[in-house]
Amino acid sequence: MDAQSPRLMQALSNRVRPSDASYRQKLVERAAQLDDVIMMGLGDPDAPTPRHVVEAVAAAISEGRVKYTHPAGMPPLRQAIADYLARVYGLDYAASEVIVTAGTQEAVMLCMLALVDPGDEIILPAPRFTSYDTAIRMLDGVLVPVQTREEDGFALRPDAVEAAITDRTKAVVVVTPNNPTGAVTPPDAIRAIAEICRRHDIVAISDEIYAALLFDGAEHLSMATLPGMRDRTITINGFSKSHAMTGWRIGYVAAPAQVIARLIEPRHTLSISASTPSQHAALAAATGPQSAVDEILDTYVARRKVLLAGLDALGFTYGTPAGAFYVYVNVSSWGMPATRFCERLLEEARVMVQPGMLFADPDDRYVRFSLLQTEERIREALDRMREAMPRIRV
Repeated sequence: MDAQSPRLMQALSNRVRPSDASYRQKLVERAAQLDDVIMMGLGDPDAPTPRHVVEAVAAAISEGRVKYTHPAGMPPLRQAIADYLARVYGLDYAASEVIVTAGTQEAVMLCMLALVDPGDEIILPAPRFTSYDTAIRMLDGVLVPVQTREEDGFALRPDAVEAAITDRTKAVVVVTPNNPTGAVTPPDAIRAIAEICRRHDIVAISDEIYAALLFDGAEHLSMATLPGMRDRTITINGFSKSHAMTGWRIGYVAAPAQVIARLIEPRHTLSISASTPSQHAALAAATGPQSAVDEILDTYVARRKVLLAGLDALGFTYGTPAGAFYVYVNVSSWGMPATRFCERLLEEARVMVQPGMLFADPDDRYVRFSLLQTEERIREALDRMREAMPRIRV
């Protein structure tokens, strides 16, 4: 640490490390200086929260139902989530086996607090959403990345998972569909990874936040439904992506009751309880009509068709996304690293995407596009890219 740094900086724990957020912020700040930038790498759904969810929250607030809840969540919500998981994914959890969190970000941190001792190894796919990285490092765990490949549609390969296992492996994290790739790990691969977990006696964390968003007949299989996996799996999910409820900050963890009981005090320490109005929102989302989810998915299907056709016309390759709302695009054909491509695209076309380095991808060839603009704006972004190509491409 520089001797001239403020005393407080010198006192910071080694757990608080610099991150790639500075690069993301650099792009955001530059975009703010330009006119009419089309944000093509967002991860926040542009659809409105379903009307019945908003109305349920308004009623709860007007009736004064806004006090602290049990740290694990309102009992009716925990039961509703258990019922929802059974109905939609075939999972068998009781209300006592569900804990409600302030978004899945907190769910990730809670799970890592529960599992990771210093030196424990956690296997994760690469690329990935990097909240896992931060949590594991803060707890002095060891990240073991397993690289996924474009030619596999970025799906997690069981043989690569098994090759990463050592005698220090505590858990494998399976995120399907995946952010940033949109990859869906197919059921046969999920079954194979489950067998690997049983054979090596390791835990699975099944992150299913995008599981409601599938394309082209892709199938989602929840790990905890498989033989011998319920007692060694933690399931993470929420309503942010499926019901366009990102800002409401409601996620949840499902696991055997003895595990959930051990999580309640750490969960209380993190934020006492999830926002009470937001819990009422989640209750309406879980128990009310699901037509809005279908409508949101239909919108993504149409946008995906437009974006993939445009990327094809521009000569890009990608792992065909089978879920979520992302496309992970190989931009190496434009003759520059992905980070430089993002900067040039922003300057010359006023289109902003995000490089793979923000998602723990060591291969600086990929960028994340998303489906969170209207079809009209997606077409405009593609037109801008086509027009700017001679100025950008090396």
